[in-house]
Amino acid sequence: MTGGLRAGAKRRPNVLFFIADQLRADHLGFAGNNTVKTPNLDALAARSVVFDNATVANPTCMPNRASLMTGRWPSAHGTRCNGITLDPHTRTVPGSLAAGGYRTVGVGKLHHQNMGWEFEPHQADEIRATDPMLLDPESGDARRQGHAPGWDQWENRDAHDERFIGLPADYYGYQHVDLVIGHGDRPGGHYVHWARERGVDPGTLGGAENSSRPYVGWEQVYQTAIPAEVHPTSYISEKAIEHLKDAAGQDQPFFMFVSFPDPHHPFSPPAGYSDLYDPDALPLPLGFEQDHSASPPHVRAMIEHRGEPNPDPTMTWAATEEQYRYAAAAQYGLITMMDEHIGRILDELARQGLAEDTIVVFTSDHGDLFGDHGLMLKHFVHYRAVTNVPLILHVPGGSPCRTDALVSSADLAPTLLELTGSEGYRGIQGRSLVPVLRGIAGHHRDAVLVEEEQPFGLDGLPGPVRIRTVITAEGRLTRYFGTETCELYDHRSDPGELHNRAGDPAFTGLEDRLTRAMLEEMAALADQGTAPTAAA
Repeated sequence: MTGGLRAGAKRRPNVLFFIADQLRADHLGFAGNNTVKTPNLDALAARSVVFDNATVANPTCMPNRASLMTGRWPSAHGTRCNGITLDPHTRTVPGSLAAGGYRTVGVGKLHHQNMGWEFEPHQADEIRATDPMLLDPESGDARRQGHAPGWDQWENRDAHDERFIGLPADYYGYQHVDLVIGHGDRPGGHYVHWARERGVDPGTLGGAENSSRPYVGWEQVYQTAIPAEVHPTSYISEKAIEHLKDAAGQDQPFFMFVSFPDPHHPFSPPAGYSDLYDPDALPLPLGFEQDHSASPPHVRAMIEHRGEPNPDPTMTWAATEEQYRYAAAAQYGLITMMDEHIGRILDELARQGLAEDTIVVFTSDHGDLFGDHGLMLKHFVHYRAVTNVPLILHVPGGSPCRTDALVSSADLAPTLLELTGSEGYRGIQGRSLVPVLRGIAGHHRDAVLVEEEQPFGLDGLPGPVRIRTVITAEGRLTRYFGTETCELYDHRSDPGELHNRAGDPAFTGLEDRLTRAMLEEMAALADQGTAPTAAA
């Protein structure tokens, strides 16, 4: 690695934080993808530090978004899986910056609270069979005590569809939020009312059932009838640009979190973006037809039902070649559209004279299998396609470079606090990336831990599910606790994770080293957010 942040750079910079939803690291031009067109992100990467080994704390939306904002792993901040509202008392990056004089703004999808989606019936039945109290709203959540009714309903989609609901002036540290709830072409939140003002009702015009060009092989792929200019991505860029205009000429620095719901499924680009990529011209991804005889039982079960999406549209499943190609072409269209709007926002940043004083971040909350190993989407597997996310960090005065340092999503919180001269708080588990940015260090972590918990399971993996993964330069070890299932991959000889070596005598040394690393990382992540006040 070469280059880094110039020592003594100006303090109190602005922060413009871009985040995509369910975008794997290599579905971008600067990451080596020769098909998808992302010229604006490529240009940003060329003048920034690019982290090629950025790894999520959890490969699921709510837990990792909470880790990004708190610098803590899910087992510590409490949002261990989707469906657990983030503790409203938790300390966050925007909260710390706001306390230090920053104007804090959220634009787009936050997903710190539940959106109101129910479990699938078969999932609810399994949960009741294993933990009958879990679905009882009056049990098991001590945070409900002392809060007025509705404290955890600020991102409830149905409520926002009925009327415009402004969020509190201190929503997890955000002083203002322009909210998008959900994904695809008809999400909820403030976006709905903006679209209605422009003569478009996403609830009646969006969706596969209203598409003139649906893909019959998978209901999650279609050209939306929503015009591009009224698409959620357009709403987000319009609002972000408005806030940049407001910030120009002001002495108060800003933190703006710009969160695109795309390219999360449904993969539903509007006209003008749905035909950018030819499905037949797309190459098949890594291990699409690999031998899964040594894979975990639940992965083998998916492969046995190739071409059959899971009844829960968010769950991992095995796609056919045609299904993959049509989904990838649609997703690439969404990525290119997002890139164009990021370009517009960055252009406005420069136009307002703010670029030289603004830290710019781009990342994703988690990846997507997207055909690797023959699988789609995420959940219940920790292949690198899911755990490896893009990460660009541009700091004024810094020198561009790429680094293979192993870093975690949780490392962004202490990094931004240090770069902005803001006060930290007890319990941060991430480690600041500033030494890497300054070129002082090329190495960051020996190992990184990935957590995943689900209250339900699937065929071959009964719930509740608790998965822990450790990743080092040598390889990956994944344990499915409560089962005998284990995965071991040697990244030196098998960087694509095509051959599970768990239990193979020839790899005993690697398995032992990674087991010790997992134990050390799990012990290091024990919650220390509460300090002792006396000896006893």
